[in-house]
Formats: sequence, structure tokens, C-alpha cells
Amino acid sequence: MSFWTRILFVLWLGAALSGCAPSDQDDEKEPHYLLGQSKVNAMDYQGAVEAFQESLEVNPHSAAAHYQLAMLFENQESDPAAAIYHYEQYLKYDPTAGNADIIRQHIASCKQQLAADVLPLPSAPVAQQQLEKLVEQNRQLQAQVDSLQATLKQWNEWYASQAAAKSTSNASVMPQDVTAPQQAQPENPAPQPTPPQQVAVTPAHTAPPTHGALSHPETPVTRGRTHVVERGETAMAICRKFGIRLNELESANPEMNPSHIRAGEVLIIP
Repeated sequence: MSFWTRILFVLWLGAALSGCAPSDQDDEKEPHYLLGQSKVNAMDYQGAVEAFQESLEVNPHSAAAHYQLAMLFENQESDPAAAIYHYEQYLKYDPTAGNADIIRQHIASCKQQLAADVLPLPSAPVAQQQLEKLVEQNRQLQAQVDSLQATLKQWNEWYASQAAAKSTSNASVMPQDVTAPQQAQPENPAPQPTPPQQVAVTPAHTAPPTHGALSHPETPVTRGRTHVVERGETAMAICRKFGIRLNELESANPEMNPSHIRAGEVLIIP
């Protein structure tokens, strides 16, 4: 407690004990105010606060009640914010108070205490050091941001070059990819040379050729149609396409595996 605070508290306590305060005499006769003074005499400070607050409810302009509450909040309740309020109200409703200068000193002291409790302020050297540290951290962070942006720019340029190269590569391959499906075989293609293994295949009971040619009745192979197996085609699909049975296709192509025909294989269509 400061020197002036002690003096003011002693004066206030003496005024409270004597039944007078620096205010209008009518305010001091209010029942709640008198009750508050009795509570102060009995050192029941919480009860005194409640009594003086009830006195203000009766007369909000009571400078004496504000003065008593300000002293209690500063010295007994340790509530500087409430003390400041009631000190200011006291000066407002009693502008000619003889102790106005001392009250203003109390207000300043309460404000310093409130500021110290709410936001402790560092000393000037410490504040300067903290400011310099923050500036350095900000500079480092900005350098990191610039470096990351430069790296990101390089990656974007690299991805763009890769995309351009891929687009050029696709453009050069596109004509072959597009025209390949158009090379479909006609339904009745021109006869193609029969692979050697198929030309030599004849039944075991086939009669010897006459006049230097294959003339067995069961060899329409040389005069039949041929079909080049396309990717994805099956034996049954070829049979449906040409309106023949599977056993007929197998008879005309004894070396064919019906369950696994290869793309590009040439089949004789009976």
C-alpha cells in the first residue's frame, strides 16, 4: 500500500467511524448507507460493500456511497477496476471535493495496478530485443517463402515441358492408331496363299494326284475362301460370321485349336 493510500485510508476510516464523509449530509442519513458504516466498524467489509451498493440503488448520485465503495474495492477487495469506477463517480457527483487531487492519485495508482495485472509490459531493452528477434524471424520466413516459390516455378516449368513432349508424341502416333481399326477384312476376301503346313494336309486315304494337281473330291480347300483371324475373334464367332458349323471349320483346318486361335492365323472357310 502506497504512502498516500495509507493516509487516505486512515482518513476514510476515521470519517467512517465518526459518521461523516466528504459528501452531502443527506446521503449519510440513508438507512443502507448507515448500515454500511456499521459494517465497516465491525470489519465486515463484504457486508459493507453490499450495503453501500443498496444505498446507490436508492440514490445513484450519492457521492458518499461511491467514495466508500471505492475505498473498500481498493483496500479490501483488491478490485482496482471497480475502485476506479467509484472514484470517478465520486468526483463526478462531488466536483468540489477537497481531496480531489488525492483521489486522482488513487485513480492513477489503480490504473497502474490494473495494467500490471492484465498485461505486464516488458522493459524497454527487453522490448527492443523482442522486436529485433521478430524482425529477424520475419526475414528468415520471407527468404523461405521466396525459395519455395522459385522451386515451385521450376517444377511447373518441368511439368509443362513434359506435357508438351507427351502431346507431341501422341500426335505422331495418332495416325497409326486411328487407321489401324479401319483395316478390317472384307467378308469375302481374295484368296490368300495357304501356309505350307495347310497345303500339305490331305486325308490318309486320298488318292494320288493326277495330272500334277490335287484333285481329291474332299479338297475344296484350294478353291474355298480364307479368313485372317482378327484380334479377339473366337472360332464360334467366325462360324457365325460365315454361317458354318464348328465341325466343318475344324475339318477344313485340322491343325486349328478351336479353344485358342491366334490373331493373324489364316483359316480356310469351307
